[in-house]
Amino acid sequence: MNLRGRNKIDPAFNMSSMTDIVFLLLIFFMLTSTLVTVSAIDVLLPKAGGKTENSSSIAVTITSKSLFYIDKTKVSASSLESEIVRKVGVDKKKTIIIRGDKDVPYKNVMKVIDIANKNKLKMILAVKGGK
Repeated sequence: MNLRGRNKIDPAFNMSSMTDIVFLLLIFFMLTSTLVTVSAIDVLLPKAGGKTENSSSIAVTITSKSLFYIDKTKVSASSLESEIVRKVGVDKKKTIIIRGDKDVPYKNVMKVIDIANKNKLKMILAVKGGK
């Protein structure tokens, strides 16, 4: 009498499904690691010891009440670009120093940055130094 069953279980372990899972995880981690921002690196910048005077610069000051000043002269927001271009003149080597109050709306600072970019001018965003 032959009592052996027809279905035999193979004792070998099949690794093909395991490799599929490992490759899917590898692809997932590779994609998510590229989404990490590059600006997340924390560095300590050196402090400047002295002050340099740049005679070829134009200071654009923005007050907390959204008033624009070019070298201590009050300018309306609508004529800001024409006044900056007039002050710069032919010399495109002049630098725009943007001095904004800490409570200035972001759109006002961006307006000056857009004007400088449009006219291909160098710009510096002035900040308060120290701790």
